[in-house]
Amino acid sequence: MRELAGPWRSTVWLYAALVGLAHFWLGGAGLMELVAREGFGAGRWTQDVFPVLEPLQLRGFHLTALLPLIFLLYPALPGRSPQRRPSLPDLVLAALSAAPSLAFLVHAQQINARMEFIDPLTPVEWWLGLAAILTLLEAIRRAVAPILAGIVVGSLIYMYVGQWMPGVLNTRPFDVAMIIETAYIVPIVGGIFGPLTGIVAGTIAMFILFGAFVQGSGTGRLFSNFGAAVAGRFAGGPAKVAVITSGTFGMMSGSTVSNVATTGSITIPMMKRLGYPAAVAGGIEAAASTGGAIMPPVMGAAAFVMAEITSIPYGDIILAAAIGAVLYFFAIFVSVHFEAKRLGLAAMDPETIPGWRVVARDAHLVVPIAVLVWLLVARWSGNFAAFAATVLMMVCAALRPHTRMGLRAIGDAFASATQTMAVLAAAVAGAGIITSALTVTGLVVAFGGIVKGLAGGSLALLCVLLMLTALILGMGVPTTPAYIITAALGSPVLQEYGVDLLAAHLFMFYFAVLADATPPVAVASYAAAAIAGANPMATGVQALRFALAGFVVGYAFIYDQGILLRGGLVTIVEDTVTLIAALTLAGAAFGGFLRAPLAAWARAVALACGLGAAFGHTVSDHARLGFVLVVLAVFWLVPGPFSAREARHAGSG
Repeated sequence: MRELAGPWRSTVWLYAALVGLAHFWLGGAGLMELVAREGFGAGRWTQDVFPVLEPLQLRGFHLTALLPLIFLLYPALPGRSPQRRPSLPDLVLAALSAAPSLAFLVHAQQINARMEFIDPLTPVEWWLGLAAILTLLEAIRRAVAPILAGIVVGSLIYMYVGQWMPGVLNTRPFDVAMIIETAYIVPIVGGIFGPLTGIVAGTIAMFILFGAFVQGSGTGRLFSNFGAAVAGRFAGGPAKVAVITSGTFGMMSGSTVSNVATTGSITIPMMKRLGYPAAVAGGIEAAASTGGAIMPPVMGAAAFVMAEITSIPYGDIILAAAIGAVLYFFAIFVSVHFEAKRLGLAAMDPETIPGWRVVARDAHLVVPIAVLVWLLVARWSGNFAAFAATVLMMVCAALRPHTRMGLRAIGDAFASATQTMAVLAAAVAGAGIITSALTVTGLVVAFGGIVKGLAGGSLALLCVLLMLTALILGMGVPTTPAYIITAALGSPVLQEYGVDLLAAHLFMFYFAVLADATPPVAVASYAAAAIAGANPMATGVQALRFALAGFVVGYAFIYDQGILLRGGLVTIVEDTVTLIAALTLAGAAFGGFLRAPLAAWARAVALACGLGAAFGHTVSDHARLGFVLVVLAVFWLVPGPFSAREARHAGSG
């Protein structure tokens, strides 16, 4: 991203702050929901203060305001294009990117009234559609990922050449006008202005604003201090602080890379100073930061897309995902602990550990987060919940001088949120084109037939194939578009095999998230490696090791309904305890330590038993639980036979 200077810096900052404020103001339409639900009268005043745009108008405003910002902030060729100011071509592209969206904002009623694929495109619509597609592709290439831009181009090419493809890949003919119409002006099917863009323009924009105020108010400091106070005094303290901080902060940010950049810049150097190898330190941070995107109550933008696609209330989704997220971070925590014990690493310097009085100075900032969770669980709309929590964050921050946000800090929060929105808006609009192409060509059905044929009726093999699909499609692609694409392909197939709708989507969601930490293209691992000064591939391998629990939990959504809070208390406890014990054994195997350093053969046995208990769904749940508890008890109570040779001489320390 450019580091703008001079008048350009001030102008773009002011523009971004005003765009963020406008999204916040439009999000205040949630007040009318409160008026309607609580019976405060007609509430006409709320419509005057907080105007409501109809869906296409909101989407048009959203992209009109945000897409030009990408061409101002992101150079076409880093290192060659101007880095301190936008160039003339950038300004032309910025204006060109706004024109198609502005047409949606101004002519929303006419677009709603047209009959899709029946009314022909006018020449103006044809050229606006072409401009929308080309400028969006360039915006994605610059600010999101060239890989995603390539997938969008591939989907458009497939629409054109599919009529000549053999077998299940064959499609009906699509001419250029139909392709432009599908991508640009059929919002019911999808495309740039489809429902996915609507979710970002409404609910997700409000949560991004809330996250910006969480960071600007000093709540990130609260999470960091809390993590240090809880775990800093124990072996491998900085690594455990990284796990806690990344989980708590990441559940607000929802972005793995920004999570690494924010918390990793502090925790990775701390881990290295304590004695962790650079690749291990980076891997721990990458795995923990990746988990931030699966941690309720926010879970990143993809979870809101899930709520829209499935029509399942967001509160139900975060409740169902809660146990799985806790298991993920539990597994990283125990793996970090065993790694620290094996390496003989100490705790943090007591002088650097904040006391509970220091933590308590920021405790008032927890109130907006608690209110947010309560509103979501009580099934208020996500839009209103985030709006109310953001307002409350401003109020709570103002209660103490050291957290109070001045006008500049508030402007920074709005501007920062707008920059995040711009990148996500481009990514999701591109995903909208892809899903439209998958739908109108019938490729979703064709993919389902191919995968079902390869699976041969085996749900387990089907899950493996869909997992690999999600990991491959998610390489280098942000979580939200990766989830959108993979869910469109995989979820219908899983449901045909009898998998519950929510379980199917959580399965695809987890592996879309884990792609950020999975080599060879692991963006979170690359970001962590850059901070750690480590080899990116080695860091990715370490991140994959610490993120093992994500793979276990992903499959548990399919087979262990207890972690979805289903099946009664006994089932919930049984499935949860089984996975806790299994992940403990796996963590001990990878860390090489339980009560004492483990011999190589003992690590292999522990890993086999842990993974066998986690994935051994061919036997009863009672048998799995009994087996893993017995194995864990033997390893814990009789450590001698399993200890490494050097441990027998040096003791268990």
